[in-house]
Amino acid sequence: MEQRLVLSPILSALYLSLFLYILEKCLKNLNLNISILSFVNDSFFLTQSKYFQISNIHLFSSYNVTFNLLSKFSLLVEHLKTEVFHFSRLYGVFNPSPLNLSTIDSPILCPKEIWRYLGLIFDRKLLFCQHINFYTNKAILTVKCMKILDNLTRGLILHQKHLLYRSCALPIALYGFQIWFYTKAPLFYLLKILGKLQRQAALWITRAFKIAPFLGIEAIASLILIQLHLQKLSERSKLRAHALSDSHILRSLMMNNLESTTHPYPLALSLLTECQCGLIKGYLVNMDNQFNEVFPSFDLLNSKFRLDNRIIDCFSNCFSFYLFSKKSDHFFKDQIQQLDNIAIKSSNSPLTALMVMDASVKNNIASFIVHIHVHNKPIVKTLYHAINITSTEAEFFAIRCSINQALHL
Repeated sequence: MEQRLVLSPILSALYLSLFLYILEKCLKNLNLNISILSFVNDSFFLTQSKYFQISNIHLFSSYNVTFNLLSKFSLLVEHLKTEVFHFSRLYGVFNPSPLNLSTIDSPILCPKEIWRYLGLIFDRKLLFCQHINFYTNKAILTVKCMKILDNLTRGLILHQKHLLYRSCALPIALYGFQIWFYTKAPLFYLLKILGKLQRQAALWITRAFKIAPFLGIEAIASLILIQLHLQKLSERSKLRAHALSDSHILRSLMMNNLESTTHPYPLALSLLTECQCGLIKGYLVNMDNQFNEVFPSFDLLNSKFRLDNRIIDCFSNCFSFYLFSKKSDHFFKDQIQQLDNIAIKSSNSPLTALMVMDASVKNNIASFIVHIHVHNKPIVKTLYHAINITSTEAEFFAIRCSINQALHL
């Protein structure tokens, strides 16, 4: 009697971790150019070569090693669920040879036209037309089924229809949009199909005629262009990568994670040449470029921001504040005298830098200038411009820049 044991995803991952470790060692010893990706009990081998015969040899050898190892672990392999798929850039006739696994009691695998993995539909040229067609038709069917919610006496109001479409139909059509929406990707056909979905939804929301102009009914339905909506979702998903741990697979593939890991991922962007990086296009490259535009936020509860642990508290003798007032001539003369004394004192010491800065705002353009004098000689003069900031922010930025420049001298 054959008995099978079904494990939960977490237990199966813990159980298979040792197997995957041994498998990678065996494939490395055999010098097989194979990469392994696994999600619970759904795994695949990835190889790259200029000839199909070499790819089939690597796949057959790795599959044979995997089958023997799983047998030692008392695990079964469902050969009928095994598939083979080839990506290719060829524009002509594409007729790859099948993968013969009959020697290990497995059928002969013929390459498929499309490949499904984790709900994503891949084609040979990574155009994702089948993926968009499948999920857009599914979303259009959802919109048509929503018409059942209307009745003769009282139907859904415009706001409720808009909410239903945005929360129930649109996420279906945009499932996995990261794999096809990136810079310099061919988007004409994909956006055209999604535009048909948006039009169907706008006609249902507004109950307009089919001959009504699309942009007009889209504006009445409070729907933004599908391309702008994709850009918004894309920017948000790129920023979420900052919340991932350094050991995450996405972070390990990026440029800025090379120094934090002793053993970088073999397919990381940091290990590619400049020519290779220039040829690569994809969502991961856009996400890596986005990291240069994002800065970490301050932790308000950090101990460094306590009242007794700030810079002004620890080095109180290094800061002096003088409030300026034009109402009193006596105070004005005293202020000038104090500034003169500071300038004379700093000019006598070659290790002291005197920094003078000012800022002004006119027509939403802030201009701030910084002068640095050392031993009564002008060293640095810098002029900055910024848009849409206050004069206080400009002055603080000028102070920060002057301190940084003085420290580099």
